[in-house]
Amino acid sequence: MSYQQYGISPQLVERIKQKMKNPAVKERVKGVVQGLSKVDLQNSAKVQQLVRTCTGILDEKLSPVQEQQIVKFVLAQRIDPNNTFHLIKLWGMFR
Repeated sequence: MSYQQYGISPQLVERIKQKMKNPAVKERVKGVVQGLSKVDLQNSAKVQQLVRTCTGILDEKLSPVQEQQIVKFVLAQRIDPNNTFHLIKLWGMFR
């Protein structure tokens, strides 16, 4: 299922992808997500805090609706960061 089906705009995704090309920004975001588990990524409050932290690092201003769309998207993906297949699938979605 595509992120667009959750109302997340391709323009937002492209802006974030561009910002993530900055090595300093990328390392800060990696530090935030390092060590997350599948349980963490199924916890709505934890995911919402992650979204807020990462958008702060990326200097992106999200509306409450955009924030909820991203949280719902992450929860629906049932991401297991220790499962290589899940990570490849996500990578393919945002290539």
